[in-house]
Amino acid sequence: MTDAIGTPNTYTVAVRALCEFTAKAGDLDLRFTPSPTAQEGIAGHAVVAGRRGEGYENEVALSGEFKHLKVRGRVDGYDPKRNRLEEVKTFRGDLDLMPANHRALHWAQAKIYGWLLCAERGLDELELALVYFDIVKQKETPLRETHSAEDLRAFFETQCEIFIHWADQELAHREARDQALTGLAFPHERFRPGQRELAEAVYKSASTGRCLLTEAPTGIGKTVGTLFPLLKAMPGQKLDKIFFLSAKTPGRKLALDALETLDPAPLRTLELVARDKSCEHPDKACHGESCPLAQGFYDRLPAARAAAAKETRLTQGRLRELALEHSVCPYYLSQEMARWSDLVVGDYNYYFDLSALLHGLTTSNQWRVAVLADEAHNLVERGRGMYSAELDQGAFRAVKKQAPVALKKAFEKLHRQWNSLNRDSEADDPHSDYQVQPEPPIAFLNTLQSTAAAITDYLAEQPFALDSDLTRFYFDALHFLRVAELFDDDAFLFDITWHQSLKGRRASRLCLRNVVPAALLRPRFESTRSTVLFSATLRPPRYYADLLGLPDNTAWSEVASPFQADQLQVRVARRISTRFRDRPASLIPIADLIADQYQQRPGNYLAFFSSYDYLDQALATLRQRHPDLTVWAQDRRMDEAARDAFLERFQAHSQGIGFAVLGGAFAEGIDLPGARLIGAFVATLGLPQMNPVNEQFKQRMAALFGDGYDYTYLYPGLQKVVQAAGRVIRTETDRGVVHLIDDRFARGEVKALLPVWWTVQ
Repeated sequence: MTDAIGTPNTYTVAVRALCEFTAKAGDLDLRFTPSPTAQEGIAGHAVVAGRRGEGYENEVALSGEFKHLKVRGRVDGYDPKRNRLEEVKTFRGDLDLMPANHRALHWAQAKIYGWLLCAERGLDELELALVYFDIVKQKETPLRETHSAEDLRAFFETQCEIFIHWADQELAHREARDQALTGLAFPHERFRPGQRELAEAVYKSASTGRCLLTEAPTGIGKTVGTLFPLLKAMPGQKLDKIFFLSAKTPGRKLALDALETLDPAPLRTLELVARDKSCEHPDKACHGESCPLAQGFYDRLPAARAAAAKETRLTQGRLRELALEHSVCPYYLSQEMARWSDLVVGDYNYYFDLSALLHGLTTSNQWRVAVLADEAHNLVERGRGMYSAELDQGAFRAVKKQAPVALKKAFEKLHRQWNSLNRDSEADDPHSDYQVQPEPPIAFLNTLQSTAAAITDYLAEQPFALDSDLTRFYFDALHFLRVAELFDDDAFLFDITWHQSLKGRRASRLCLRNVVPAALLRPRFESTRSTVLFSATLRPPRYYADLLGLPDNTAWSEVASPFQADQLQVRVARRISTRFRDRPASLIPIADLIADQYQQRPGNYLAFFSSYDYLDQALATLRQRHPDLTVWAQDRRMDEAARDAFLERFQAHSQGIGFAVLGGAFAEGIDLPGARLIGAFVATLGLPQMNPVNEQFKQRMAALFGDGYDYTYLYPGLQKVVQAAGRVIRTETDRGVVHLIDDRFARGEVKALLPVWWTVQ
């Protein structure tokens, strides 16, 4: 990392990052968690500042240097009258349960800020105060120490000396990385048709500091076509990091494979995976008294970090090997290495979620980053999901029944409050199983907050498994409370759905449902130098601009297809309707159409249906009428091994029809070139189900954008259709056929959303 003016021999580090590197010791201990949300923290800091007198300085920017290390940060407050520097830490739960190494870290930060203030203002001594603010009780607990400027200077220089060897190493790495990327060559003899156009648009967006929304056909090599130009732009644009984000595992694998092809050594690449896929001891709590990989974690972290920094490809498997060699937790080693990697490959949630790791690090360290969002048509639905929350009364009752004695009182209170909410909603409309209310009830939220606080105190002292019912409810409750803070009438719905629980009792499901994630995603785009959102289906662009909150100067690029119309026959079955009411009558015509196509040209095909029920009925009909055909099908509970086995059936020498669900694991992100797949049948428009929730969405979309049906049903549905059909033509030599099975595909407004290079017959 270089400083703001780019002097190559100066390394800039934030106060917090410096202290986390030099002053953390002892066990990894998550018992004093979770910390307050960002909004709660901001509100708590504002309360503390508001209690101070006239002349109090809030959010004081400070910086200083030691040798070629520049340290900067922003201390929470300074009272010139008392000569007191304050570092405010918001918390929830019992302060006495805070691990000693957490508090030591806080004092280290205060001392660094203390020296920077003394140096700037010529102070001989300074009172330091850690002000712990309980966000629930709104109570301050101050801890104070007085230090001479000389003592603070000595502490500051000691921490800098510890860090400076690492900084020197990172500066050398940065220089070697940038030199290698400047000379990086395209890995193939030539660009594929359309790939150069895509690469030029990506490079230009990084150079001009704009976001880019680009629709590029499936099969042109979008992953290499976006990674290569951004890596080339990295030195000139002084980018600290590139984040390659995808909605699904196959997209991340494609990125890692592309990096092997590009071979941009010495680029340090990290693959981030979810905690439940990284945890070596899911039955143990994350603290040293329970988990052996948490015990002494920070004492062993420096050696593990140094070993990991020597690697160029920190895949999940390699990172696990290194972590276990040094007896540290693989998941938290990966979180640490996110600070020191040049390119991070992971899921959308690592940058766009409420408590996203990569966005938090970007803002706190003032990194200059670029983001690649693969298969970006998924980001609307994923964004909605990240900012939605749900609580189910049936699940709560099960947890309540097994709750420990210490939590009985809190659970009973929440139980009564939930029942009161139910009675009120039933009184409004006793015959409805679905209701929308203007806002989440304050009384219920307050009681839920108290219950979460009680569980926090309990879990701080008790070992617990990550997958226990209590912890699942706990994290669901915390997420619900966080989303409730974001609630507003335009972007959210609060709805109640009634259902029968497993015990047969009537229960309510409460949902804070995000409808338009734009306002919540916009700050994520604003934090980057450039974000490139790319997919084969981003039509119409205004739909994504509206729902994702893209900046006004976002560029739109539509890459011409390298494929010719005669490579793909697109046939519409105009005499078949797949509307819900017509599905029984569609089964025999669909089965015969599949069989006729297979007889004309035997080979491998995929047949997509709107639901598992429809798939099962169509499969049974085909087997009955054409028992000689080889078929296999996706099922509801496929694990990764079963998905791999499904795809292994598609070989160049094999023949048969795979049945799959539209929008599922086999409808996008898979590559079956040549004879591995020669055709597809899409027996649906992919329209979301018409139900009370989607009808509410349609009303909101109409009110905000004037296009309720298209925004809710048509655009999301046709995205899935085009993605599924895109599995067929993957290279310039492929030939195939796609059958669009529904009379509505012949309508003008539907055909306008299909790829322009298709000739629909």
